[in-house]
Amino acid sequence: MLPGVLAGLAAGALWGLVFVVPAWLPHWPPVDLAVGRMLAYAGVSLGAMLVVPLLRSRTSPLANQVASEIANEEADAVAPTTSLWPDRRQALAAFVLSVLGFWGYYALLVLSLRDAGPEVPTLIIGTIPLWVMVLGKPGDLRWRALLPGLLLTAAGLALMTESVQAGGGLVQAPAFWRGVMLAGVAMVFWTAFALLNSAWLRRNPQVSVTAWANWLGLATGVGTLGLWAVAGSPLREILGRPDLVTYLVLCGATGFGAAWLATILWNEASRRLSASLCGQLIVSETLFALLYAFVLEGRWPMPAQWLAAVLFTLGILASIKAQR
Repeated sequence: MLPGVLAGLAAGALWGLVFVVPAWLPHWPPVDLAVGRMLAYAGVSLGAMLVVPLLRSRTSPLANQVASEIANEEADAVAPTTSLWPDRRQALAAFVLSVLGFWGYYALLVLSLRDAGPEVPTLIIGTIPLWVMVLGKPGDLRWRALLPGLLLTAAGLALMTESVQAGGGLVQAPAFWRGVMLAGVAMVFWTAFALLNSAWLRRNPQVSVTAWANWLGLATGVGTLGLWAVAGSPLREILGRPDLVTYLVLCGATGFGAAWLATILWNEASRRLSASLCGQLIVSETLFALLYAFVLEGRWPMPAQWLAAVLFTLGILASIKAQR
């Protein structure tokens, strides 16, 4: 169990980085931030699809034997596909889900972080497990059982929102509420992605989780190029900015870590742990994001923010416990 828990916590720590990257590059347009990270994810996915099979073909016979034994032990009832590339139907599904879960979602998120700061969007996104629970509620689970978690989470979100507004902050009220609205839309996007992606994988057991993640990465890259062409900055302008190196490092780090590597870690946690325990570990994303935000700002959370985070976490845990 311990390796699975550590993998889940590591995935949460990597996901949390996404929420504070815009604070490091406040003068960069949000679309450019989204484009950089998503193109990095696509590049890693393409590399995994092309380079890893080549490396495997050159490994020693002993390594191949061990890998084969592991694969046999973990094989599903339906053998995963060995195809590197998706067919037309799979590619279309990957593109639609990449809009909801990757480049479209992230563009909305960075816009919300710009307008509302990191705290409230972090908590709004953190309610995604609740919405997935509500919309995917098992038929034998009573709504009354979910009510305590929903109330605790709503109270925490309201308290954090009020504390940010009371503290003044760096944003004006209209921009703040616009950011809250964008965070809400981003939450809807990723909630839909979680439900539809899970359903797609259940309907297509012949596709391995790794292959599907790589196809999503390539679809994300295609969509991101379109987003860049429509709303991104010209390449000459990007290359001429003084903090280009920081931009490239952060985009590469989040594209590799917060997208590709985090997905691998979360898959490992999901393989080793029960669904309810994995759901609890999603809270680590919110907690790490808040931690990074406060460290970056060089301050301790206010008492109201501590309480809001506690209420929020208790709400998530109560809702997950209700489904055990």
